[in-house]
Amino acid sequence: MSHLELISHSPEQTQELGVHLGRLALAGDILLLVGKLGSGKTCFTQGIARGLDIKDYVLSPSFVIVRELYGRLPLYHIDLYRLDQTAEIAELGLDEYLYGKGVCVVEWAEKGFSELPTEYLLIEIDYLADTERCLNFKPDGRRYRDMLAQLKRSLGRQN
Repeated sequence: MSHLELISHSPEQTQELGVHLGRLALAGDILLLVGKLGSGKTCFTQGIARGLDIKDYVLSPSFVIVRELYGRLPLYHIDLYRLDQTAEIAELGLDEYLYGKGVCVVEWAEKGFSELPTEYLLIEIDYLADTERCLNFKPDGRRYRDMLAQLKRSLGRQN
């Protein structure tokens, strides 16, 4: 499966898509989020957290770079928004998160592609209307192609 495109008509639907993905997540998974400011990256991550049985409220980690949350698996919520250069990302020492035993969700991932693992699930979130979003899931690597196929089945999609 090369990609999956889904339309969300509300923040609640965006979160519910995240819940489905969170339920499928395994230790070591890397989920990269790309989208304009306010497109729903953190909203989607809130759903992933719920799917991981995390009870804490998920806030954007823009000011602290990384937030750790704990449920079925640890969630390492990383936000690269405030970083301007790839060298800054390399100096953060994110390897313990990116190659750890939790699930990494990286917002503003496009700022650090060269410093991130080469296999991941990329989720591009685009505005369609006031509350409508298009989520485009693009897997890179076998684990993420399998994850996407599982997501498709869990959503009851045939094509």
